[in-house]
Amino acid sequence: MRIRIVDAFTDRPFAGNPAGVLLLDATGFPDDRWLQRVAAEVNLSETAFAHPLPPGGEADWGLRWFTPVTEVNLCGHATLATAHVLHTTGTATGTLRFATRSGVLTATAHDDGSITLDFPTAPLTAREDLRADAAAALGSEVLSAHDTGPDIEDLLVELPGEKAVRTLAPDLAAVAGLGHRGIIATAPPEDPDGGYDFVSRFFGPAVGIEEDPVTGSAHTALAPFWSARLGRDDLTGLQASARTGLVRTSLRGDRTLLSGSAVTVIDGELLTAP
Repeated sequence: MRIRIVDAFTDRPFAGNPAGVLLLDATGFPDDRWLQRVAAEVNLSETAFAHPLPPGGEADWGLRWFTPVTEVNLCGHATLATAHVLHTTGTATGTLRFATRSGVLTATAHDDGSITLDFPTAPLTAREDLRADAAAALGSEVLSAHDTGPDIEDLLVELPGEKAVRTLAPDLAAVAGLGHRGIIATAPPEDPDGGYDFVSRFFGPAVGIEEDPVTGSAHTALAPFWSARLGRDDLTGLQASARTGLVRTSLRGDRTLLSGSAVTVIDGELLTAP
């Protein structure tokens, strides 16, 4: 069984966010325990498992995502990585439709090699009651805090500026204790002409991810947050992890388009079958 490692939301190797990708046969998903053990062995933020669905349905592929410790409802970078593998190997063409825990998601490839994902927009709910706890966990002033809804289950917090985001050294145990999948820390850029409209970082110790390099799903919350503030629907976010990555966002009401590139860096064989 072929297994690939793909760097997503980047156009060069060893940047962006690496995801494992396994394309399964049409018999469906193996036992959940096997899927979780593979994801633990790969030991990346997420490993994606996809299998073809019968023709004529609302989706072409079944898709699931696992961190090293649990399955998640929504993952952007591993969806981008899966679409990249399907297109670059000639397995599929055109717009791909994935059946997932978060409904049917689509991925459209463009001539320049980039891919656009169509995801549900995260509904934001102010959580003033969590602002102090988030500030203590992050070790930074927090200007506002927002729940992001049932699909991603994160806490979005606004910090005073880009430097505050870049220099975060959070108490990961305290972050895990906030009761969310993870925490998205964001702020405006220091340089308004720097090529991005906002900066972020993501910490998810509750699901086995100390810091995620580039989190596509978080941008379904970042897009409405910053679009409302900046008065524009089309934005570019920089995730300021050590690997860094850019996510282009387009807010379309209850849907958010996420665009980026991907690069396959490892193509190997998984020797342990389900």
